[in-house]
Order: sequence, then C-alpha cells, then structure tokens
Amino acid sequence: MRTLTLYYATNRNHLGQRWTPNSYGQDFSADRPNNLRFGRVTVEVSANKVTDYLNDKVNSRSGDGENLAGYIEKKLRKKNLISAFVEAEKPTNATNSPLASTTAFNELKKQMEMKRDLVVFIHGFNVNWFEAVASAMALELMLNRRSQDNDKLKDTSVFLFSWPSNGAMMRNKAYLSDRNDARDSSVAVARGFLKLRDFLMTLRPKHNDPTQNECGQQLHLLCHSMGNYVLQHALVSLDKLNNQKHFPQLFQHIFMCAPDVDDNVFEDKRPMVNLYRLARHVTVYYNNGDLAMYISDYTKGNTDRLGHNGTARPLQLHNKVSQVNCSDIVGGVTEHSYYLWATVNEDIRQSIDDLAYDDSARKRKYKSAQVWRLT
Repeated sequence: MRTLTLYYATNRNHLGQRWTPNSYGQDFSADRPNNLRFGRVTVEVSANKVTDYLNDKVNSRSGDGENLAGYIEKKLRKKNLISAFVEAEKPTNATNSPLASTTAFNELKKQMEMKRDLVVFIHGFNVNWFEAVASAMALELMLNRRSQDNDKLKDTSVFLFSWPSNGAMMRNKAYLSDRNDARDSSVAVARGFLKLRDFLMTLRPKHNDPTQNECGQQLHLLCHSMGNYVLQHALVSLDKLNNQKHFPQLFQHIFMCAPDVDDNVFEDKRPMVNLYRLARHVTVYYNNGDLAMYISDYTKGNTDRLGHNGTARPLQLHNKVSQVNCSDIVGGVTEHSYYLWATVNEDIRQSIDDLAYDDSARKRKYKSAQVWRLT
C-alpha cells in the first residue's frame, strides 16, 4: 500500500465536523465565499495499481492520469482522512486567522526543502471535492514519473485550491452556477495569493534564523478549464486588494490548460492583459477538438474559447506568453483533461525542469508567432 498526502485550501462548506470534516460540499463556506480553509487530506492506495496507471499507454504514449484520478477518487470515497488546520476563535481580520495559512505554508516549505518545486492547482467546472482531490493527487504522481527513473530530478508537490464547483451535471444550470461560483471565488484566490506573498517575504535571507531561509525552489500555477475563469476574476480582485500596485511575481510558470475563457482575454483592456506580471512564463494548452470548449462556445452564449483555438490574435501576445496546440496528440472530441496524461503532462514537467522550449527532448514543433504544436 501507498499513502498519498495532499495539502489544500478551499472556500467550500465543510461536511461533518469543522476541523475533521468527512468532505467538503458544493456550497460556499458558511463564513463567506472569500473565507479560506487550509488543511491536509490522506488516502491509502495500491502502489502496484498506481504504477500500472503511470505505465499505461494512451494513444501510444505512457501515462494514464485520467483513469488514475478515477481510481484515487474511488479510494477517497471509501476512506480518507481530512485534517483542517485550526483557526483562532477570534480571527484578527475579516477573513480567517493567519494561523491556518501559515501552518499550511510552513508544511509546504518543508516539502519544498526536500522536493523540487510546488504546483498550485485550480480545478475546473463540474468537479466535486473528491474529484478535485483525486485530480490533484494524480497530477502530482504524473508529474513525478520521470523523477522516479532519474535520480537527478527531485519530486514536485501539488497544492490544491478547490472552489465550490457543483460536481453534478444539470444542463445549462450547472454551468452557469459554476461560472457564478468561479467569479465569487476570485476574492478568496486573490487573498490566498497575497497571503502567499506575505509568507514568502518572511523568508528573505535578512532573517538570522536559519530555519526561516528561502528554500530556493520555484512556485508554479496550473489552472484547468473554468479554473482559468477563477484566475481571470482573481486578477481583478488582486488589483483592488493590492491597491493597484504591480502584481507580485509569485510564479515561475503559469499553465493554462483547456482554458474556458475568451480567446481575446490577453488583449489590451481585457481581463488577463497583465497576467504575465504574475509569472516569468505563461503557457496556454489548447485542443481544436475539445467538445467542452465547443459547448461553452455555442450552447452557453460565450465567445470563442481560448482552450479551443488559442488566442484570437497571437501576434499581439506578450513575449512571456506562449501557446501549445495539443490537437494532434490528444485526438477526439472528449479529451478535456489532457493535462493529466501522456505527452501534455510530460511537456508541463519539462517546463518545470526549465528545459528550453526548442530542446530536442521535447515532443513539440515550432509553428509560428509563439505557437508550438505537440507531436
């Protein structure tokens, strides 16, 4: 057997006891939508089954993270342990006590001192708590496939932010409800970013305490589907909370996977025009055959989706932003969570490892105007 551990932040409502919940629901925390709970969840899985999924072939490529996530979800529903980090009885601000976030960040710092980097993961539409946790755990396992066979590579940790996506398909109502919840979660995400910034500031080398030095590893952000819509609105909230100062450059990479946002979102006066300020690199992964993007386009009244055809005007992109067309290797209209398997996941890990975009080890070819094509 193998024990999987995941640290999380959520603004979902707890089910069961507040500090040892059974799970989290599809509504906001009773305190308010921008209140964040931090904690840890563990689950026992079969080490052999995990290895089998990591070695399974998907379109002739090794690694089936989607079915791995499905297996982990089943295990979570049977038995899991959730420990929410306790908050003070009388919080010192209007959201939550800094104790819970500081506890979480200190735990993550310990991991980063042993591992390589940390990926913050924001899931998408129609995802319940168990699915969110399972996807995050599967993402971590998939990203670390290469490090298991290469002693020079350290593992990468994943930290989950879970917002109250419905997790139940009710035709258009579920989608529209999730868009509202994604938008209303933006303040929670923005506050989380600022809490992270403030924590990182305490780790500057000016401190004499050797236990409070920077670990030297990198932070990354991966948003899937409507998780990018959460990020879009978080930028607006971050601008207000940060008193319209420059965004803190928190991340080395931001990975936008199958982003369910407008295809002109990076253009002047559009919501994500300044996203590049949060990171050194921004990468958009899209699939021309993504049925979820088609549905969002034509049945929900949205404009063309970034996750379907990439940006509307790629020549206007900031030089920090690049695009990867996954259509050739993904195939089929049902593939929406392709960040979890095979070549796409490996490409993400290669970016985390600072491999040059044009390195021969990558399975991508340069097309034009900062657009690459996975092969």
